[in-house]
Amino acid sequence: MITIAGAGLAGLATAYELLQRDVPVRIFEQGPGPGAASVARFAGGMLAPWCEYESAEEQVVSLGSRAFDWWAKITPVHRRGTLVVAPARDQADLTRFAQRTHGHQLLQQGEIAALEPALEGRFSQALFFEGEAHLDPRRALRDLTTKVTQMGGEIRYDGPAPERVDLDCTGMAAKLPGLRPVRGEMAILRCPEVEISRTLRLLHPRMPLYLVPRGDGIFMIGGTMIESSSTRAPALRSLSELMSAAFALHPGFGEAEVIEMGAGLRPAFDDNLPRLVPHNGVLHLNGLYRHGFLLAPAMAQQAAQQLVSEPALGEAI
Repeated sequence: MITIAGAGLAGLATAYELLQRDVPVRIFEQGPGPGAASVARFAGGMLAPWCEYESAEEQVVSLGSRAFDWWAKITPVHRRGTLVVAPARDQADLTRFAQRTHGHQLLQQGEIAALEPALEGRFSQALFFEGEAHLDPRRALRDLTTKVTQMGGEIRYDGPAPERVDLDCTGMAAKLPGLRPVRGEMAILRCPEVEISRTLRLLHPRMPLYLVPRGDGIFMIGGTMIESSSTRAPALRSLSELMSAAFALHPGFGEAEVIEMGAGLRPAFDDNLPRLVPHNGVLHLNGLYRHGFLLAPAMAQQAAQQLVSEPALGEAI
């Protein structure tokens, strides 16, 4: 029996990998139900390894490319690519983004409108990362929980984990050396007047914005990443900048209904990459703030292999 503290993204993904190997698993979760206490519920759910290469290492692309098929066995994955755009005055930012990434094609105004008619006439050029995808983080956490329990995994909610477990996936609560909180802010909007079907990234000077469609006129927007130990609701200034960036993407968002605003502390190491860390006799999987849903499958596989002493597959982070 492998015991895991934390039924968030890392804990559930590792439990799934262990159960695939016929290893019994028991997870201890402080929250009241699936994903209720997980900071992953504030994530965008973008499976965008080629976009991430703009500020990440090559192994993020190589390991992240496993995520598409892994998640597709668990939850709906929308493989419609990513569009990266910039206001006319910031075309140099789009050029720099193109130089730092690969796996994209440069689109002109008419080609942008053909992909996303709502953006017709709004941007002269865009980068299209056709191979990328997105998922709904909250549904993914629920679906992953269902898979784990269907496979025989046990999850105990509303209580602390024992003093000693085999794997700790408790995020900032783990208090690992070198782990720091990065505040993530997001808003969920209802705007049926705007029809967008794929992830958009806006290279905005004050706040780079990402917008992810959830279907039925619902969108998740995010952008602010502030190192902080506060979990209070989004600050008025940062929320104003977030909405301003959304309006720059499409003026229709000026009339959007705000369904939810949220902020969460996401755990990160200095290089913003997740790690498997032995600490005080316990293996920790932590630091999934930046590439959570993208790298969780590969990291969970590595954690499961280490816990059952299998030879490691692929390149470790």
